[in-house]
Amino acid sequence: MESIWSRTVKIPERKSLNGDMAAEAVVIGAGMAGILTAYMLERSGIRTVVLEADRIAGGQTRNTTAKLTSQHGMIYGKLTKTLGQGRARLYARAHESAILEYEKLIRENEIDCHFERLPSYLYSVCDRDALLHEAQAAARLGLPSCYQEKIGLPMSTVGAVCFERQAQFHPLEFIRAISGSLTVYERTRVRKVDGGRVITDKGVVTANSVIFTAHYPFVNVPGFYFTRQHQERSYVLVCENAGDLGGMYYTIDKGGLSFRNYENLLLIGGGGHRTGKSRSGGKYCALERQMEQLFPQAKPVARWSAQDCMSHDDLPFIGRYSMIRPNWYVATGFKKWGMTTAMVSAILLRDLICGVENPYESLFTPKRLHLSAAGALMMDLGESVAGLIKGVVYGLDGRKDTKRCTHLGCGLSWNSDEETWECPCHGSRFDGNGGLLDDPAQENLR
Repeated sequence: MESIWSRTVKIPERKSLNGDMAAEAVVIGAGMAGILTAYMLERSGIRTVVLEADRIAGGQTRNTTAKLTSQHGMIYGKLTKTLGQGRARLYARAHESAILEYEKLIRENEIDCHFERLPSYLYSVCDRDALLHEAQAAARLGLPSCYQEKIGLPMSTVGAVCFERQAQFHPLEFIRAISGSLTVYERTRVRKVDGGRVITDKGVVTANSVIFTAHYPFVNVPGFYFTRQHQERSYVLVCENAGDLGGMYYTIDKGGLSFRNYENLLLIGGGGHRTGKSRSGGKYCALERQMEQLFPQAKPVARWSAQDCMSHDDLPFIGRYSMIRPNWYVATGFKKWGMTTAMVSAILLRDLICGVENPYESLFTPKRLHLSAAGALMMDLGESVAGLIKGVVYGLDGRKDTKRCTHLGCGLSWNSDEETWECPCHGSRFDGNGGLLDDPAQENLR
């Protein structure tokens, strides 16, 4: 189940760490956020090392749908209500600025990565009022937003919120180019972080600043990020002979679909669920049935899935890892908007480390506490308690078909679509043989 990005681009391999070394900054994780952060730090004169447990862009970056947009679902009406118009406007500006920064880097470095400006549509088949409210909220914040009744989808819709001049690209073509000058050690798994000492299975890197960009923070204390977000999976089907839809599309409807083109192919996304909550499977089959209904001439050519960290208050955590670790930094909780948020993270973390004031620091700080997130917090705590109880039962059972997560001992569930063991508590994943696939767990199944 290789993504179309991985099929079409191979990033040159890097050597593993071989012994101890020192740097000014060390980045843990070589996905888009980690590579961009290292790139920004190096351009600021800070000698930076990147440590990657597998390969550059070997995690969620290779599985993204690679939309560069400030249109993040039904976000602006909600943020205006819960945080106020000023902070909602900051969120909008941060992600619009991220698109501009990508365009600037691509132009300056002459990167051929299928970067394309085009409109993004947030659509519904039934809820016109919600779309109108979101369009108005976005427009009041200065976003390039308007409501349209007719869009280019082969289905009946009540309309869409249109954001002009958004973008899409090929993420691996971009990251291959931007990572070329960076010091990256692949197949070097971080086992522990002790102050400024990052201890790996291949040696120790000592640095003034330690930046966690490995999708999900694996150090539980301090920070307690495992209590502040959960993970969700979603699925992508790529087909040919479906035509060009003239933009990117995302739905507000439960069970709806997202779309974007790449060359002569169409990416169809959907089937999302909390990680560890898809025992019945059938996600890819459902996408194929929907493809056949909407695009009768289309044929599937690829499929894959992705994982996203979902924060309780809809904002990412970008900033200092914890008050008691002032030289640790983190970027996580990107929801389904990892490409633009990766750029926001890289710029903000660079500024924090360099002592430069950044207008978005207080908005995204991990130290925040929003009462509006209390409901989501209680729901996640309930899932964690249920998973832990299940793990205790499995521990007493001891059968081969019962598995416990190596993170905190929650009971695992089997995902028949992916043939993986998944943790409904915090989202760790393992292959059929027990090999680790996704954080926060750091060990294979025993």
